Amino acid sequence: MKITRQSYFTVFLFFLVAGTASGEVKTVKPDGTPNKAAWMAQGSFGMMTHYLVKPQGSTPEQRTKDLNRTIDNFDLKYFIEQFDETGADWLIITLAQGTGYLSSRNEYIDNLEKGFTPRRDLLTEIGKELHKRGKRMIIYLPGATTGVDPTVKRLLGRGTDGYAERHNEFIRHYSLKLGRLIDGWWFDSCGPQDNATWQKEIAACRAGNPDSIVAFSGAEFCASGGKLKPRCPIEDYHAGEIHLLEDGKIRTDFVYPPGKGNILVTAERKLRKRGQQANFYMPTSQFIDNVQWHGLLPIDLTFNPAIPNQYCHYTDKELFRFVDEIKTVGAALTINVPIDKTNGHIPQDTHSQLVRLGRHLKKK
Repeated sequence: MKITRQSYFTVFLFFLVAGTASGEVKTVKPDGTPNKAAWMAQGSFGMMTHYLVKPQGSTPEQRTKDLNRTIDNFDLKYFIEQFDETGADWLIITLAQGTGYLSSRNEYIDNLEKGFTPRRDLLTEIGKELHKRGKRMIIYLPGATTGVDPTVKRLLGRGTDGYAERHNEFIRHYSLKLGRLIDGWWFDSCGPQDNATWQKEIAACRAGNPDSIVAFSGAEFCASGGKLKPRCPIEDYHAGEIHLLEDGKIRTDFVYPPGKGNILVTAERKLRKRGQQANFYMPTSQFIDNVQWHGLLPIDLTFNPAIPNQYCHYTDKELFRFVDEIKTVGAALTINVPIDKTNGHIPQDTHSQLVRLGRHLKKK
């Protein structure tokens, strides 16, 4: 058979997309476009913290003062030392969620009303330290529609004409300010939208770094009734919110609501909702609907009030087996851990398990 330039390119593209060995990371998506999030699958794992500040005080001035005091006390040196020790390759850190206050300065919000963002540019400091080490930073925010933080919602006039554009400008401000220090975005509690609207949000995220990766969560792995596909069909990586592992597999049935009689504990210490069959899921491919597979798993700190924290603690054997299994198909994982809001320290027992996981992955 004569091998033409076109046939050679077709064969090359096939192997690039399909891979030649189990676990090989594909840098091109099934539709032939670049996989911007391939670095997640190529790395070890990510670490996430819900660093959410709710300042105390009886007046706005007192709360702003407490906000600055708290952010100023974030022990960046110790936090980065802990991150280094885990062997994680990226960090997802919260900018805001639900408290009405941001964890890093934002002049766009300050110009609308002062007192809700701190004087410290904490994200800039964290991003610089991570990039010195060849690591990456992803920013977490509530979604623009259904998951908006209360202060952002009020100041940007949610429900009024031009809100979407103002929210995109809010995102664009951070993106331009931090530039390539922001490697990605993770948006929570997102509702359905058309691709044109998604594209405008993605463009705002990439204003300062065209290589930023973006995910929009619809809680697909835990609360979507078995609909596992990404909320946004044109996102770069799956938000992949997980609430619970059982026997090293993802529980996709929503164990909810909490309360006496609603949640049962079996003899094997497994959580069950009364009358509901547990459902399980594991990835079989690097991509899910043309999107890089990624999971976000909490340990020692639940995402779901129906699941006590102790059920989010896993033995090394179960956790390592889960990570090993998903990585064989080119999937990526971020692990959410508790954080002390007063100083930015990760609890020692949780941190030690991530250190052991990092060492385990280095041996493979």
